[in-house]
Amino acid sequence: MNASSIARGLGSATRTRTPHEAGGRAIEGAARWGLATRGVLYLLIGVLALRIAFGERGEQADRGGALQVLAQQPFGAALVWAAGVGLVCMALWRLSEAVFGAAGPDGRAARKRLAGAARAVFYGVVAYSVLSFAAGEKGSGSSDRQSQDVTARVLDLPYGRWLVAIGGTAVAVAGVWIAVRALRRGFRKHLKTGAMSPRTRRTVEALGVCGGVARGAVFAVAGGFALSAALRYDPDKAKGIDDTLRTFAGTAAGPWLLVAVALGLALFGVFSVAMARWRRV
Repeated sequence: MNASSIARGLGSATRTRTPHEAGGRAIEGAARWGLATRGVLYLLIGVLALRIAFGERGEQADRGGALQVLAQQPFGAALVWAAGVGLVCMALWRLSEAVFGAAGPDGRAARKRLAGAARAVFYGVVAYSVLSFAAGEKGSGSSDRQSQDVTARVLDLPYGRWLVAIGGTAVAVAGVWIAVRALRRGFRKHLKTGAMSPRTRRTVEALGVCGGVARGAVFAVAGGFALSAALRYDPDKAKGIDDTLRTFAGTAAGPWLLVAVALGLALFGVFSVAMARWRRV
């Protein structure tokens, strides 16, 4: 090794990161924290739904129930605050995709930016709910109460029935899109497959398919309930995640359909944690 190569090595090692590089690392860290947080919440929701399927009716299988579980652990308050901050990070990452573009060759396309903006709003609302729970508003985590309260307020607006119908249809369509995208393994383009062993890649893909289909099914059914609330002008017909999951147990398949969906949600939680490790950001 000659003197010039040593000098180049020292220069690269001591080079100060530019603001752009530092910002990129901050966004990447926020994305990975947010994905891990989403994974933990979905894993807990899946476990709670499994308990309901096997007879523990007192559980609440939604974000509020997951937060209650976190709050009951050692350092529970800190865990709930960490979850809230993680979802804020998720919202900021999605906002950065809307402003600067997402990763990938078509990341600056208008549809990608619009999708990023919609996700930023969604995770911003969820983060506000979790932070409100952390601050002491214990009822703020209930998805059923939130769904009915929001539906009632919107129905009272001019053209409120149309707004609820449009919103419900959008959620239902999004659910179908999530499930179809999972079946087509649309998430693979975001994975760092080169850094994964063949077995790890197959495992992560299986988690993504099973988890995505279950998550899409829940969104689609919840959207259908919102549409029903608009058609009947009855906010009580709107259902959050908990009530939506309980309806699966009331089908002809009985509690076994709920078991399948609950396992899928838990697998989606594990998939999200895997994405926190291997997703391109």
